Amino acid sequence: MTQSHSFDVVIVGSGAAGLSTALSLAPHLKVAVLAKGEISEGSTAWAQGGIAAVLEPGDTFESHVEDTVRAGAGLNDRRTVEFVVGNAPAAIDRLAALGVPFDRGGEAGWHLTREGGHSHRRIVHVADATGAAVQQALEKAVAARPNIVLFPGRAAIDLATGRHTIAGGGEPRVWGVYALDRAAGRVELFTGRATVLATGGASRAWLYSTNPRGSTGDGIAMAWRAGCRVSNMEFAQFHPTCLYHHDVRNFLITEAMRGEGGQLKLPGSGRRFMPAFDARAELAPRDVVARAIDHELKRLGLDYVHLDISHRDPVFVRAHFPTIAARLADLGIDITRQPIPVVPAAHYTCGGVVVDLDGRSDLPGLYAAGEVSMSGLHGANRLASNSVLECLVFGVASAEHINLLFGDLTPPPPPMRAWDESRVTDSDEEVVVHHNWREIRRFMWDYVGIVRTTKRLERALNRVALLRQETEDYYGHFRVTADLIELRSLVTVAELIVRSALARKESRGLHYTLDYPEVLPEARDTVLVP
Repeated sequence: MTQSHSFDVVIVGSGAAGLSTALSLAPHLKVAVLAKGEISEGSTAWAQGGIAAVLEPGDTFESHVEDTVRAGAGLNDRRTVEFVVGNAPAAIDRLAALGVPFDRGGEAGWHLTREGGHSHRRIVHVADATGAAVQQALEKAVAARPNIVLFPGRAAIDLATGRHTIAGGGEPRVWGVYALDRAAGRVELFTGRATVLATGGASRAWLYSTNPRGSTGDGIAMAWRAGCRVSNMEFAQFHPTCLYHHDVRNFLITEAMRGEGGQLKLPGSGRRFMPAFDARAELAPRDVVARAIDHELKRLGLDYVHLDISHRDPVFVRAHFPTIAARLADLGIDITRQPIPVVPAAHYTCGGVVVDLDGRSDLPGLYAAGEVSMSGLHGANRLASNSVLECLVFGVASAEHINLLFGDLTPPPPPMRAWDESRVTDSDEEVVVHHNWREIRRFMWDYVGIVRTTKRLERALNRVALLRQETEDYYGHFRVTADLIELRSLVTVAELIVRSALARKESRGLHYTLDYPEVLPEARDTVLVP
């Protein structure tokens, strides 16, 4: 029999979005927070650069809004941008009150750095390990709240909806989630009046990614299967500077290094190339820098380009980038004297589950916050250091809406269906999962990468259709495993990405296609309906 856990609110994801939501819920509410791995294993802890907020005299909300819209190629929802930017200083104050040791200095009291696409210094940070400091502070605060229960090692499978009631065909709303207890190997049901998706993005759909393995689009896939719209999935941000090293993968070199004077150069000649692509050079938005690097790699047949900050004072470099300096020193690279080999890598999903300013999705009882969502903040390209900010602001917004309307939220109808394993067996073909996982990531990199064509996208769509059929057949015959759950998610989000990319007949922001290189006069979201 399926073990069932009853809570008031169920949160799937334990990064900045999930823990901010949990901390902002009323203390009398019983809250469950599910994490696919350990509580600290999500993308938040990997964030290096910082959090954007207007904190310094001379900077303005209007400037931050305009920088965000400019980076987003005009596709942003201005109301959402104004909402997030206006709430940014309060978000920083809350983190500081929780003990996040932001670097001090400057007129604002904080040391502020500048990153690509920003017109002012407005990035508050903890050296080059801001995400880890934020995660630690949030976890410490959550541990002090007896109403919040953490469940690590739970891989979410599907949302519990009206069709999972004993009667079946119930109202289209969400009452929780089915999740695999990875240690015990059994599926559990977590129910609540409200469910919050804070599961992050889908960058692991590509061969090269800066994110942890868990970024497989689970929340987006679950919401889509349950009946939610998703939007703007074609806009996958490739971070320009991921370390190129045969022994180390997924190590990002923060945007802040370019903000503090780091220059992109060609190996051998040492020539800077960004000024030829954009007047802002290394401080151009990420899509511009990533395409420029991709162009040089293909033009010259290079494996990588160099990011060089060795012209800055060594004491300054080590003080501002201690984590990167130490990690690369272990690999034999002294960043105060040598350039860093870098390549672009999939980094951030700008599209996702459609939500409003309260974090509400299309389905009653279901909220989403952070990278899993499409709130309208990022448009066609995320501005640097607006990501953790979105998690913090929408985590609070979702919680406040749940607090306000909790008494009106419908409780789960007893009983919900148990997980049915009566017609499945243990797998004797696990190789199928690992083969399909590798194939998805390879064809997404080859056909749905930084530069696209219609022919490549059509090839990708054909491949994903075959893999979806194979995966669903496998899913229907064998017991679920963590790898199978992630593969099922990857197949779903890969198809959503390709379908969205084929629907956009222009090049805007992160979506660049050789067949439609111009920007259309009207910016429109790509919305897919189940």
